[in-house]
Amino acid sequence: MRRLLPLFAVFSLATAPVAAQEAADYRADALAIEALVNSHYAYLDRLPGGAFPDSAVLRAEAGSVTDRASLLRYAERAVAALADHHAITGSSFGDSWALVPSYSDLWVEPADGYWRILAVRQNSPAEAAGVRAGDDLIAVDGVATGVAVADFWTGLGLEVTPDRAGYAARVLAAGRRDRMRDLTVRGDDGVERRLSLPSVYALPRSERAPVEAGVAPGGGTLVIRFNDSLGDTATIAAFDEAMARARPGQMVTLDLRDTPSGGNTVVARAIMGWFVDEPRAYQIHSLPAEARETGIPRQWIEQVSPRPGRRHDGPVVVRVGRWTGSMGEGLAVGMDALGALVVGEPMAGLLGAIYDHRLPNSGLVIKLPTERLYAVDGTPREAFRPAP
Repeated sequence: MRRLLPLFAVFSLATAPVAAQEAADYRADALAIEALVNSHYAYLDRLPGGAFPDSAVLRAEAGSVTDRASLLRYAERAVAALADHHAITGSSFGDSWALVPSYSDLWVEPADGYWRILAVRQNSPAEAAGVRAGDDLIAVDGVATGVAVADFWTGLGLEVTPDRAGYAARVLAAGRRDRMRDLTVRGDDGVERRLSLPSVYALPRSERAPVEAGVAPGGGTLVIRFNDSLGDTATIAAFDEAMARARPGQMVTLDLRDTPSGGNTVVARAIMGWFVDEPRAYQIHSLPAEARETGIPRQWIEQVSPRPGRRHDGPVVVRVGRWTGSMGEGLAVGMDALGALVVGEPMAGLLGAIYDHRLPNSGLVIKLPTERLYAVDGTPREAFRPAP
């Protein structure tokens, strides 16, 4: 079947008629998303009915797809129906919802009848506006948060469940990428404030080093902070340089509280390699899709190996929080397996490892958690909890 026009070409030729066969191919891709999820999504058991959350609204939207723009719009909504921050599309619009946690600054959960802000990202618009952990999110765009959450799911033709409620509240708090956010927050003093906050996407990109290192006050601990850099291979050399400052036996703190965008295992294994003198298990993987297809489970253990000439034998503390995501979570869980003390708030709880799945006609990428990941003791990565 022939390939369709790339996204930029479709948008630049928006006034040109779409051939009937092309429209049918786009529609076929939309209809294929349900089967893709049911075949490859590693966490079907967390979905109501154990399958793609189909609804009359979503079925009608899939059936009305005629071009790449409408396919992408439908794909974003279909993926949102999973209520999984780690399931996303490979393309997006300027007005798409902000990605959580990478481009969010509030962690919101329903609690005791309120929409509680459990964490506020450091150096963010929300922090600058004085929002604090423990405040309540009262309204979004002037609409009561509970109503806005219900409307989010009604728009997809789905009911609100506990997982869906928290997911929608965090997405709504993060807002659309191309506009200001209108959030009403109530502090512990009972005072409500209506705030206008920029999207995190609108912030200027800072040219930070991959890592920052320094000795904590008192001179006892070498602190190495990662600046959302676990996907950057330059982080390996930067980390090696920082670790070269460590004295034998010195305590090292790895600060992973700003790693929401994940990364890759090459960088993580390079970091962990400093703290082992023989191959050690740090993570368990499983691939449910293969078990569904063949009936034979597939599971394996990944190891980290020592790096010649790079070894530190002092105690290690790992600091984590809500903006420790994906590979940041994997690194924290791996360091725990190696004997480090992991402390802080619960992490982002992003599910599994994502694979890119291309729709057959358009080539549009759907990114789905396709592997399940576990700590070496069998704890699901998303269920791992640090020490307070």
